Amino acid sequence: METVVGVLVDVLGRTKYGVRMGIEGGIIRSIERVGDVSGPYILPGFIDSHVHVESSMLIPSRFANMALRHGTIAAIVDPHEVANVAGAGGIEFMVQNAKLSEMAFFFGVPSCVPASPLEKSGAVLDSGMVGDLLARDDYFFLAEMMNFPGVVYNDKEVLAKLAAAKKYKKPVDGHAPGLTGEQLRTYVGAGVSTDHECSTLEEAKEKIALGMKILIREGSAAKNFETLSPLIDMFPDKVMLCTDDCHPDYLQKGHINKIVSRAVMGGSDVYNALRAATINPILHYNLPLGQLRVGDYADFVIVKDLEEFEPLKTVIRGKEVWSAYDKTEESTKEQLQEPTYTFRKTLPSGCLKLIAQTSRMNAIQAIDGELLTKRIVIDNLVEGSEVISNIEEDILKIVLLDRYSEDMPIVAFIKGFGLKSGAIAGSIAHDSHHILAVGTNDFAIESSLQWVIESKGGICFSSNQGDVLGIKLPFFGLMSNETGQSISAKYENINKLVKENGCQLHSPFMTMAFMALTVIPEVKIYHKGLFNGQEFKHLNQFF
Repeated sequence: METVVGVLVDVLGRTKYGVRMGIEGGIIRSIERVGDVSGPYILPGFIDSHVHVESSMLIPSRFANMALRHGTIAAIVDPHEVANVAGAGGIEFMVQNAKLSEMAFFFGVPSCVPASPLEKSGAVLDSGMVGDLLARDDYFFLAEMMNFPGVVYNDKEVLAKLAAAKKYKKPVDGHAPGLTGEQLRTYVGAGVSTDHECSTLEEAKEKIALGMKILIREGSAAKNFETLSPLIDMFPDKVMLCTDDCHPDYLQKGHINKIVSRAVMGGSDVYNALRAATINPILHYNLPLGQLRVGDYADFVIVKDLEEFEPLKTVIRGKEVWSAYDKTEESTKEQLQEPTYTFRKTLPSGCLKLIAQTSRMNAIQAIDGELLTKRIVIDNLVEGSEVISNIEEDILKIVLLDRYSEDMPIVAFIKGFGLKSGAIAGSIAHDSHHILAVGTNDFAIESSLQWVIESKGGICFSSNQGDVLGIKLPFFGLMSNETGQSISAKYENINKLVKENGCQLHSPFMTMAFMALTVIPEVKIYHKGLFNGQEFKHLNQFF
């Protein structure tokens, strides 16, 4: 029997004490209290309660290699990014690749593929397919129900998906930014049990009062911790922590452990913060993970202290899966066959011109640190008959290029990126994952888009001279099988270059990717033009 000595942190018992813990066959066989022990501290393992692994630009096994370093033993995963690109086949790739890792991945069945009936994606998951997947033991929940109008107004397909979740006794994740009042009551009454889209404390409190669990999100683009952190002590059994979408540079520096550290350093009760990060997800999703009790799986993390939460060891099923003392470098590549998927092949020359119909138009206002946007009205800067970017006023061209066909691009304008030169582009555009670009001039935008097309997916920056720096993403145009450290370094280099060219956004590529997510208000770009996310309908560009 293996013995572990340290200070056990009993999260639910709200105490800590020195122990000698006996482990055999992956199970905690005994916990013997001992005298004073100065450390280290033994905690239940951290859990990301809602994440889209694809946003890390890493396949699941590579994501796990990075997360384990930060004491993360499990992630509750919604694979709807790859589902929008490649349907059930893409999801199956994620499930099988995740099995190559010691980390536990608990997959949900995407509920909204495409994100809304008005979007065009590479696949559709109807209620029959969703029901078949929910019947399997390796799917643990119905993933975020973004189509809240479908719930509120009794869409048959939506209701059939909710009924399947109820049939198989699996929880339903929510996605209802700003939803309130009677519509919120209808939404929760339909069985939706969580929400990770709250942007105000009042919104979160209303949802908790109706029985929802609130996932406090602190990711690469959406950052709600500062606003919602009081919930940790106000409702310790009603909150969880998640990243939702985190890019590789974020994951390089920390994961859920850093959110816990921030909470504790900011004054939250340590047991409440740990409960949100460890126990609450296990209880809500009925996960087969240990809680540091005799007879439980030996799933835990050993940390130096209860402030920084820097891991010394991560243990899953009694096996040490990461150690700060192990300096072995991760191998550079896994030998995986790159999948086949639909991707457009051409970009017509001169296709980015937008002819002015009136002197004013609707445009998008991006907000740093938020997925929400605002509708703004701009006075067009016209050259000849063509509307062009107004760099001085930070009004830049945004382009959506259908990745699944050779259709002509959609061209609109956006404020908030601050670029003074060049363009960025990527094949990550939530949730349908068309190709997006934001730039200061057509030449740079065309150069960036052309690079993405020729690479069959990736993100890049193009200078005004057409010089391109990019990261290729050969797995569905979303992910790479390079190491997390390699992708993180490349991503930081591109981000640095983008910011040197004027962009002040914390995470430019992540922010751009969400400019196509029509289910988050107020206005977004989609394959037919601009979309009003509040009224769920097309928005005329010129007026």
